Amino acid sequence: MSGHLRLIMVVQTPAMARLVAAGGVETLFVDLEHIGKEARQGHMPSWKSRQAMPDVSLIRVAVPDARLLVRVNPPGDHTRAEVDEVITRGADAVMLPMFRSRDELLRFVDVVAGRAECLPLFETAAAVDLIPQIAGEGWLTGLHIGLNDLHLDLGSRFLFEPLADGALEHPCAVLHRKGVPFGIGGIARAGEGIIPPELLLGEHVRLGSDMAILSQTFHRNAGSAEELEDGFDFGAEVARLRSIYAGFSDASAEKLELNRTLVAQRVGEAVRGMTNTAPPARLAG
Repeated sequence: MSGHLRLIMVVQTPAMARLVAAGGVETLFVDLEHIGKEARQGHMPSWKSRQAMPDVSLIRVAVPDARLLVRVNPPGDHTRAEVDEVITRGADAVMLPMFRSRDELLRFVDVVAGRAECLPLFETAAAVDLIPQIAGEGWLTGLHIGLNDLHLDLGSRFLFEPLADGALEHPCAVLHRKGVPFGIGGIARAGEGIIPPELLLGEHVRLGSDMAILSQTFHRNAGSAEELEDGFDFGAEVARLRSIYAGFSDASAEKLELNRTLVAQRVGEAVRGMTNTAPPARLAG
């Protein structure tokens, strides 16, 4: 049976949330993270949220039956209050970014206390190193691996280097073996991006990932339903990504290995093409 790609997308307005949910995206995303984001990624054309706590309520009311994921700020004294409020406002799942220790992660799980799904974002080298240790523990029911901050934390120059240099091989293998659902990074529109979905989704399948975020490259930083629909068949583009993923799900091990080699070659070419003076590449993750 062909695999199914679960998708997540940041939604800015109630109308946009309704359009995205109707277009087949399972998880609507409200992003409240701002602490430290500019300092880490200010030099990159990556997503920087301008959303605030009231947006959680607005989106929840607009799409009462959709799955709503809210990203809070990195661990700190504010975490309990933020988690309590987003759950009160209707979050089905809560994402914790930029943690580095098992203790930080367990404190987050304790704060959520079963009131919502915990979907931690593993985006530091220390966090990824934890995965083989904790994958078998029952409280870890799903996670996402974030490539923007992870590649910076690893000292890599290009977003997708952790896919090509083997950094995710063992963690993903353990997650797959233990049956823990997970996703990796973001995905652009079919035919777009330095590593297009026609290659990238093969790595998702090979590594066992069944989830991705629709990136700013996909939605062109749309801030409204009107902007998202401008010259763009949202549902059709979502279906194209799922078709690509399903095709890889039915592929042989040999085809997946050939695709891995092509991804590694493309990543290597991108890294070699970078110079210290070149503008940063448009990101898809």
